[in-house]
Amino acid sequence: MTTIRSKLETILERLEARAADERVFVRLYQDAARAAADAADGRRHAGISLSPLDGAIVSIKDLFDVAGETTLAGSIALRDRPPAARDAIIVRRLRQAGAVILGKTNMVEFAYSGLGLNPHYGTPGNAADPLRIPGGSSSGAGVTVAEGTSEISIGSDTGGSVRIPAALNGVVGFKPTAHRVPLDGAFPLSPSLDSVGPLARSVQDCAFTDAIMAGEEPWTVTPRPLAGLRIGIPRGRLFSDMEPLVEQAFETALGRLSQAGAMIHDHSIEDLLTAMAETTAAASIASIEASEVHADWLEAKAAEIDPRVRWSIARSGTVPAPLYIRMIRHRQALAAAMDERLLPVDVLALPTTAVSAPLIAPLEADDRLYNKTDWHILRNPMFCNQFDLTAISLPVPDCERPVGFMLVARHGQDRRLLEIAAGVERELRRG
Repeated sequence: MTTIRSKLETILERLEARAADERVFVRLYQDAARAAADAADGRRHAGISLSPLDGAIVSIKDLFDVAGETTLAGSIALRDRPPAARDAIIVRRLRQAGAVILGKTNMVEFAYSGLGLNPHYGTPGNAADPLRIPGGSSSGAGVTVAEGTSEISIGSDTGGSVRIPAALNGVVGFKPTAHRVPLDGAFPLSPSLDSVGPLARSVQDCAFTDAIMAGEEPWTVTPRPLAGLRIGIPRGRLFSDMEPLVEQAFETALGRLSQAGAMIHDHSIEDLLTAMAETTAAASIASIEASEVHADWLEAKAAEIDPRVRWSIARSGTVPAPLYIRMIRHRQALAAAMDERLLPVDVLALPTTAVSAPLIAPLEADDRLYNKTDWHILRNPMFCNQFDLTAISLPVPDCERPVGFMLVARHGQDRRLLEIAAGVERELRRG
């Protein structure tokens, strides 16, 4: 049987070979990982297991606190902040479960984009094609799982930042209901919308990881049968301007689910999407809340911050407080309305992103194209955060480039969604 230590050493050798051009990881914990791997091997030899993640090679996004080091959140502007006094709660829980934490993965500065570009630490190339974007903001997380340098990676999702890199790199990405997993020790983007979720190669690994991070007993997912499953398709703006490759992959996957007995029909949420767009017309909730998070250094350290990130955050800092408070109140009402709208279906299904991963170079050269593409890629996953839903992105097999198939369920229906996703995953893999 292969030891955890030998598996780890193989990964470390691979990373050492590309150290001069490392863009997936921003920090490695070689010594701590080796000690954790040896301990996991010792427990395995003695017939002891702390959890299903005991000995799993796990990486964490560069916005989670690790005791004794400064949390940088993909930036150079925060280097003079004091080191973290303790591990983030999710980091502590993963360690207690026996996970081997390998390192911190690269991310978009302050988690503020769905594309994955970072001018400070370099942009990780997509695992399927290094000339294309990795997706963001958990950019390194998507690449490390897809390339096999981590078995599981932990990201954050405020508008799609777990699901987008999962979709564009061909792995599974799960966004739990917000605040199901504690945010303590996670550098914030938008406290109202932030959630912490795993990227992995299977729904089961996501379910194990989610349970451990939420402080629950890990559970084995029983795939829900597809016969009679009610799948709603929210056609309308979320299906506009779609790349033919993505559209074909989605419809092919939908056909397989229909043949397996799923009941598929259109289920409109257009009026609620319109109402949310009107509610957030002045600025997004995420950008307004980010302007408060970064108020102390956004101007003082302007030269050290990616101008594409800084401009949008600074602009939203001018939104008046009464408008923001009204926005939050309207959002709560719209989330309740969405919850009621989804009662007749088990899940919504749609492409995770409207396009597959675009090339990096044109986005680096053209800010207008960058902003347009960022909005286009965030569009589909973003509504799940706005309406406080739970969602998962599954890879569609046999595509020219990775394409994500997203399932969305009501607030708090996380376990039910994972069961449904496991059934869908099994059928797509069978196909």
